[in-house]
Amino acid sequence: MTSVFVELAERMKAEMADLEDAVTRAARAWARSDDAAVDKDIYLDSVALNLHGFYSGLERLFELIARHIDQVLPSGETWHRDLLARMCHDIADVRPAVVSEKSERQLDALRRFRHLVRNVYATNLVPEKLASLVDGLREHWPGLQAELLAFAQFLEYVARDED
Repeated sequence: MTSVFVELAERMKAEMADLEDAVTRAARAWARSDDAAVDKDIYLDSVALNLHGFYSGLERLFELIARHIDQVLPSGETWHRDLLARMCHDIADVRPAVVSEKSERQLDALRRFRHLVRNVYATNLVPEKLASLVDGLREHWPGLQAELLAFAQFLEYVARDED
């Protein structure tokens, strides 16, 4: 079991660069969309794609944690929401919360947005909603990143403790 903890901790740390890149790209595209007299829609599409990618990357990590650490992966129609909710709770004798409830609220807005992106045409995106999501992500990313790194350190600690 030790190798699962180490592998997951390494995966989480490696994923941080991609998540950081998605945050940066979404913010950069949003800033350029304000200045764009032409092709503003293309910048907004980029914002939406990067917000989608950011949440999808996190959700992959959450799935790995649920599958390999919790050994319970939510199912059913609301599994995406249930998985996120599970990540903000301690699991007794298994693990601490992966993210705070504050982070969960921010991430839930991204989860809902990702669902929207998957199910509507890009022409239906609301720029004000994108602005709110980008601003929220930039504001909360440092704290969320710290929470994820702390969880990776927990996994490494457990692995060392089992050796």
